[in-house]
Amino acid sequence: MKKRYDFSRGNRGKIVPGNPGSRGKTRITISVDDDLMDHFLKEADALGGALGYPTPINDALRQFVQGTTPKFEDSLRRIVREEVRSAG
Repeated sequence: MKKRYDFSRGNRGKIVPGNPGSRGKTRITISVDDDLMDHFLKEADALGGALGYPTPINDALRQFVQGTTPKFEDSLRRIVREEVRSAG
């Protein structure tokens, strides 16, 4: 093992070339509110943590774009039912 390595001609972010036919992904940098980040980190932990937090974020964005996110009224009804069940 060398004491020093020369990275002056390295390419940042190019570790493994993409596979043809694989789903494309684009690396971006965004600022996310702390409460949202906490939510998606908890969701990732609930899924076993193997996929990390980007997967639940992608799923939520995909549901929103496709219009399959639950309506507010449906979510409210579900929450009320759960609370009534747990109180009874």
